[in-house]
Amino acid sequence: MNGVLDGSVALATGAGGGIGKAIVEAMRAAGAEVIATDLRPSEGITAHDVTSEADWERIAQDIGQRFGKLDCLINNAGFSVVAELETQPLAEWRKVQAINVESIVIGLQKTLPLLREGAKGREGGASVVNLSSVGGMRGAAFNAAYCASKAAVALLTKSAAIEFGALKYGVRVNSVHPGGIETEMMESIMRRYVELGAAPSWEASLAGVVASHPIGRMGKPEEIAGGVVFLCSPAASFMTGSELVIDGGFTSR
Repeated sequence: MNGVLDGSVALATGAGGGIGKAIVEAMRAAGAEVIATDLRPSEGITAHDVTSEADWERIAQDIGQRFGKLDCLINNAGFSVVAELETQPLAEWRKVQAINVESIVIGLQKTLPLLREGAKGREGGASVVNLSSVGGMRGAAFNAAYCASKAAVALLTKSAAIEFGALKYGVRVNSVHPGGIETEMMESIMRRYVELGAAPSWEASLAGVVASHPIGRMGKPEEIAGGVVFLCSPAASFMTGSELVIDGGFTSR
């Protein structure tokens, strides 16, 4: 996909994680200028609390001053807490919703003027990609807060896509739904299943996750990144409000 995003300006949140890093690398390889952000800044990654309106305003203002537009917004920042629903503190539940759902609302509100500017004269218009999950399509034990948040992301995506289309903003909005991906977050989730007694061992937990994917393995971050690049490219110019499922067959079972 080299060159398909030449001249594009993109913002990717949650850039410090496995999928986030892969997205940034793939977007840059495709020719985009990528502003990478994360709660924990590092080399090449700007500090950004996605639950903070002030932080979003700061990031948007910087992009506006430097580029005057935004062609692609990838809302990848996410958070999961594996816990029993019966005893999960409400504050913990709300933190998951704030990071996974409310951050997208704030991000859209603060960057929409830049996205509308980016849409002008760009084949397929501007593109917003929201990272949901197969957990937003099927429930999972000990992960109710995460699954509920990712289901909300899917419907928020569709609502925004319909609204922006009706307003003729030229901004497409789609969601990506990964299956089990080899990341530190996924590993921590599987280890937590063992702690809660949902699996007898780490090996059993891993085997269970792999077995739930008909393709016979877990996915790699770059396989999700490829889908994101596609949705941001002119090749996806007729896609908005869609759910791009990249899950090794998980939801087909």
